[in-house]
Amino acid sequence: MTTLFTQQQAKIVGFARVAVERSVDQYPDGLVYAVPEQLGELAIGARVVVPLGRGNTATAGYVIELMRETELDETRIKAIESEAHKAAMPRQLIELAKWISSYYCCPIGMTLSAMMPAAVKKQTGLVGKTMIDLSSDLSNDLKLPAKQRHVVDVLSALPSNRRPVEIRVLKELAELGTLSAIKQLIEKKVLNAKPKTTIEAAWIQQTLDTTIPDKLTNPQSKIIDDISLKLNKGFSAHLLFGVTGSGKTEVYIRLIQAVIAKGKMAIVLVPEIALTPQTGGRLIGRFPDHRVAILHSGLTAAQRNQQWMMAAKGEAEIVLGARSAIFAPIPDDRLGIIIVDEEHDGSYKQDQLPRYHGRDVAIRRAQLAKCPVLLGSATPSLESWYNATVKNSYTIHRLEKRVPGLRLPLVKIVDFAAERKRRDDRRVHLIGPVLENAIGETLDRNGQVIILLNRRGYANYIACPDHRCGWLMACDDCDSTMVFHINRNLRGGGFVRCHHCEGELRLPERCPDCDKQVTTFGLGTQRVEEELARKFPQLVDGSTMLRVDSDSMSGVKDLHDALGRFGDEKIKLLVGTQMIAKGLDFPKVQLVGVINADTALNLPDFRAAERTHQLVSQVAGRCGRGDGPSLVIVQTFQPDAASIKLAAAHDYESFAKLELAERTRCKLPPITRMARLVVRDVNYPQCVSTAKRIASRLRQIASEAVRLRGPAPCPISRIAGKHRQQIELLADSPILLQELLVAGRNQGLLHAGAGLVVDVDPIALL
Repeated sequence: MTTLFTQQQAKIVGFARVAVERSVDQYPDGLVYAVPEQLGELAIGARVVVPLGRGNTATAGYVIELMRETELDETRIKAIESEAHKAAMPRQLIELAKWISSYYCCPIGMTLSAMMPAAVKKQTGLVGKTMIDLSSDLSNDLKLPAKQRHVVDVLSALPSNRRPVEIRVLKELAELGTLSAIKQLIEKKVLNAKPKTTIEAAWIQQTLDTTIPDKLTNPQSKIIDDISLKLNKGFSAHLLFGVTGSGKTEVYIRLIQAVIAKGKMAIVLVPEIALTPQTGGRLIGRFPDHRVAILHSGLTAAQRNQQWMMAAKGEAEIVLGARSAIFAPIPDDRLGIIIVDEEHDGSYKQDQLPRYHGRDVAIRRAQLAKCPVLLGSATPSLESWYNATVKNSYTIHRLEKRVPGLRLPLVKIVDFAAERKRRDDRRVHLIGPVLENAIGETLDRNGQVIILLNRRGYANYIACPDHRCGWLMACDDCDSTMVFHINRNLRGGGFVRCHHCEGELRLPERCPDCDKQVTTFGLGTQRVEEELARKFPQLVDGSTMLRVDSDSMSGVKDLHDALGRFGDEKIKLLVGTQMIAKGLDFPKVQLVGVINADTALNLPDFRAAERTHQLVSQVAGRCGRGDGPSLVIVQTFQPDAASIKLAAAHDYESFAKLELAERTRCKLPPITRMARLVVRDVNYPQCVSTAKRIASRLRQIASEAVRLRGPAPCPISRIAGKHRQQIELLADSPILLQELLVAGRNQGLLHAGAGLVVDVDPIALL
């Protein structure tokens, strides 16, 4: 008879608790396996293969604890089959995974699986480059053979921004048949050779920034001195509140220098892949003798493996990347500081299991590493602002003025409803007269323009023109309208797409109810692009004008190329979504236009005003970084909205005071803590029934200090064919909330998966 357990044949030298890469939520602390003699050197963090279930399916997992003995029946314990590879997780990451698993209600095996990139698990091939430059002590009277002298002359003739150069590129420039002459010069120490990853090499050749400010401002110097005193002295949390252009990045760089001088490493997080080219180029430029590992989802598999291993081996003193870079496998004793730039940004929140927030995980990792964490923003999240100014659990540092030579732009609010009434023609205009005139004047003086509309596509309504009919095209699988996207290669000129399930259909020619020809209306970046081309014929689409959104940028390479061309002033106008609203530093930008500032202001989400204020403030900050004029024009239908008026006045503190007072009155985060449960099911009655059952059981086990709201339909009540019901849990402290969530997990109520989303500290409620 086949049994679940088999007697171990090999000699056993101990036991290990293993977190398998499966949703085994009933075993939150992992499964116990025997360690055979051949794996006696196994370490915590190792990735192993174990037999799982009745079929003994070979399953990958991570060793999270080692034990000499166990209280379990040893004859019923299976043995680890093998070690997957030598790329082990540091112990701090194992402890971090345990915290994430507990706090965000995710099985620990799935948490650890998400922390290690698939490319590392597969050991995808590594690629590197050798970069060549002239030796610093090169003598002019050095006697060299003709071929070697020619190599030196070719390299010397290259401009400084093109050196160092990749060895094979130098071979082609010098018209050599082999690399022997270059290698001989390296042996003679006439040339220097340094290994670089393909990513580092690309930045060196394209966007390297070696600029060092002549002098730090007094506030910059004080902040650097204050935080430097905390290095090597345990955990501390700091909020750097600095207006756009105040020199926050220079503070980061000086602190990284101090950390490296102490033999430590630094993690720098940015919210978007779009921000890594400039930040990466600046870090590599300022640290030419140190390695910078780049970690984000836009890399190839080989690059991700390469960069991850650089961090794991301690070869890279700096790790830069988006949200997941917080899981960089830095050796346990090496992490010296974590920097979270634009800490307010919603991109730091993961929308799949584990649903962690990169900023909050960074704080927890800094606690485990006993090092400082620095959160930087011109518009901090209200959570961070509350922790720094009310709870005083963070130290706040202020940069209230831009660095010398830069000034905050003038921001002009335009009542777009009033502007529309003054139009003589009845055509739809998304660009009002004030903004139109400003764009023309800026282009005439050869300045650059950024136009923001945080909505993709061409038109977000496809409808029957007869109001008596009332037909409106909605997604078959979601409770939302379809969005028209232009594509001239398709019949009808485009297609319709749902921005929730990504379903696509041909644009219907006629109304299915009354057979009238359909009309498209509303707004999107494609429509703005079309209007700009019509009003400013000097702008050539794709050449001097470019649209930057997730539809037009097919990958990171496209995005880097677009920003590089804008930096070289080949592109005069960028129109796009929030991808271009933050972190970018281009001195020739003299005008920023916001098409509809209140796009998200009326959404049924208590963070709507906060997000609107942050977006307007951040995009305004892209202007005024050079010598020319600087103007921001904000078109809005709600010119009196506090979030917009205070963003125009560059007054975040007043906005934060107003918003915190409102959150206090309504008992909403950050005054309280929230968890959101979303039940999903294709069967509507079953969805409602499940939500009611969960809510009823939770009310029975919840303390009086926890408030439960719901169940109720989500604002978007159906996505991808699944109905959605939400339950909100609110408590005065995270401990009270966690106690209820743990009790719910223990009773089998809260198994996160396809049918239930458990979102702790949600940032969006749609």
